[in-house]
Order: sequence, then structure tokens, then C-alpha cells
Amino acid sequence: MAKPGRITVKTPLVEMDGDEMTRIMWKMVKDKLLLPHLDITLDYYDLHVKHRDDTDDQVTVDAARAIMKYGVGVKCATITPNEDRVREYSLKKAWRSPNGTIRAMLDGTVFRKPILVSNIHPVVSSWKKPITIGRHAYGDVYNNTEMEIPGRGMAEIVFTPTDGGEPLRKTIMEFSGPGICQGIHNTDESIRSFARACFTFALDQKIDLWFSTKDTISKIYDARFREIFATEYEESWRDKFAKAGIEYFFTLIDDAVARIIKSEGGMLWALKNYDGDVMSDMIASANGSLAMMTSVLVSPRGYFEYEAAHGTVQKHYYKHLKGEETSSNSMALIFAWSGALCKRGELDETPAVVDFARRLEEAALETVEAGVMTGDLLLIAEKRPENRKVNTEQFIDAIAARLSVKLA
Repeated sequence: MAKPGRITVKTPLVEMDGDEMTRIMWKMVKDKLLLPHLDITLDYYDLHVKHRDDTDDQVTVDAARAIMKYGVGVKCATITPNEDRVREYSLKKAWRSPNGTIRAMLDGTVFRKPILVSNIHPVVSSWKKPITIGRHAYGDVYNNTEMEIPGRGMAEIVFTPTDGGEPLRKTIMEFSGPGICQGIHNTDESIRSFARACFTFALDQKIDLWFSTKDTISKIYDARFREIFATEYEESWRDKFAKAGIEYFFTLIDDAVARIIKSEGGMLWALKNYDGDVMSDMIASANGSLAMMTSVLVSPRGYFEYEAAHGTVQKHYYKHLKGEETSSNSMALIFAWSGALCKRGELDETPAVVDFARRLEEAALETVEAGVMTGDLLLIAEKRPENRKVNTEQFIDAIAARLSVKLA
């Protein structure tokens, strides 16, 4: 039974809590912007780095399975531990990226798009329209096998067929001393679903699709991506794109970077996993802040995972622990929640939930455009008399006040 005055979310939403300052903001967003207005069941998973360690990372696997069960999840920013973090949190080992684990289980494509406000302009003056990144969310270095080479010897890559036959082997390197070695992989099935997701998204949004790799250097691995994209386009999308007045364009990644900088924007730029990780941060930063970017993983099996595309804001967290004031930007966290709620409402056919999500986004955008913003945005916003810097909680409070007026 719905609680009086609240909007009912019919199906549970998978919630994945995170680390450091983003964890602090995550709770504020829930307590101030969501729970006062929604009657919602949250299937909660704590992905704090210490809890992942305590469960041998089983909690991350459980969270991914929950998304498969319910269809939609929302994730806070999390730590991918290096050796410094292992010591800081007394971890058993440097666990893999939780994002990598979840994406490997769900497969799919990550679409990232800048959050634009009228009083903050891109540092690239030619950009007039938002550039969306389509990031292949499978394989590459995020699901790799690495090895330290202790000394002299030969490193090989070997494929052993399960149905018999001679193994295939290639020499990676004949080491004359200590070094390192890495193996990565991908599958035709995953690459094909990546291509289809990008073509579908571009056609839906009526925007050009760019795809870039480095197949002149990687003549098998990167070339396979190019071949599958080209085949998919010719067999299924050429006529549809022509009818919609949009185009598919391939070029080498270094050429694409040069062209992107001089373009007006407005395209979907499809990239392999690592390339998409790097370039999405570049696009976000050039549009104002890493906290001004939406991110959603779209799985071909019908799963959706929304997340904040930035880090855990470590420096602000240390200040917070000392009792010092912070001015941390929660926009990406808010848009992760709004995106997940909008999709949940669409799947459940509950327009009131979709409407709430859109009003939440409007309240957040209008707050910044009214000159109320965190320190990172104040530095790059148009200089106006009404501009004022607020702290982390005041920023969320200002959005909450606008949201309440919109919902009244």
C-alpha cells in the first residue's frame, strides 16, 4: 500500500552503495531528494571496498545478479584498489574493478553524455552539441590476465581447442630479464551486440555514429571490431541511416580525436572499452566537470545499470573526515538516480515515476543555472552577480527546495 503523498515505484530498484565522499553524498541524495517523495523498495548491496574484501567480492557478483533479476540498477562510485589502497584499507588483495565485474556479467554498452547547463560552456569553443560516448563494456584490460615475468624465458599465447586438434600458439616475447605480460580478449558476439546497440542508439537519437580503433597497428584484434561494425552496417543499417539523414563514419582513433576537437559535436562516438573510459572523462572534463556526465550500461539482454561516471572524490572525503567543509558536486549521482527511476517507470508503465525523474533533473539543472553551485562549477561558470558557492549539503538542499516546489 502506498504511503500518503508519495509516488509508488512498483518494482524494486537495485541499489549499489559506494565509497568515500560519493558514499556521503549518495545518502544525502536518497534522504533529501528521493525518500521524501517515493514509496520505493531498494534491493541494497554495499560495494564499499572493505565489504567487498570481507565477502571476497561476492557482493559485487550478487549485485549484478540482482540487476538481472529486476532489470534496473543504480550504482555509486567505488574504489578499484591499487597497492596503496590495499594497505590503506588492510585488504586481502587488490580486487578487480567492480564496474568491470558487473559489466562482464551483464555485457552491453555504456553510453555517456555530458550534463549541459546554459551558464557553463565547453572549453572547446567549436562544440555546439553534446558528444555522446558509446563505450564497449566488455573485455580488454578490464577482464585481463596479467603476469610478472621473473627473468629469462619465453612468453606465449596459446589456444587449445576443446574439440581436439592442434593448439594454436604465438610467441609474445622472448624475455632476457624481468618484465610484465598481459592477455586480453573479446568475443564476436559481444562486439556484434556493441555494434547493434550503437547503431540503434544513433538511429533513435538521429545523430551520426563515429567508430574508431587502431586497426593499422592491431591488425587482428582492432581489425575484428572494424569488420563487424562494417558488416553490421551494410547488412542492417545503411538504408535506415540514409532515410534518417545520418551517417556512419569510421576512422583511426588518433584521427578521430583530432576531428572531434574541431567538430561541432552532436555525434555518438563508439569506442572500445579502455578508449571509451579515457575519452568519456575527456568529454566530461571539457564540458565542465567529471561530475557533469550521465552514464548507463545497456545490456542486449534487457538490463540497465546507471552510475556516476567519476571517482570517489578521495581528497574531499579526507577533508570530511577532519570535519572540514567540502563543496562536492553531486550532479552525476543525482542523474544516475533519475536515469534509473525513469527507466524503472518506463518498464513498469508508471508515468508518475517517469515524471518525478524528469522533475528531479529539471530542479538540479535550474539550481546551477540560478547560480547556486559547487566550487568546481563556480570556477568555470559565466561570471554573474547571482553566482555563489555552496557546500556539499547546501547544494543538495537547494535542489530539494526546487523539487518540492515542482511537485507541489
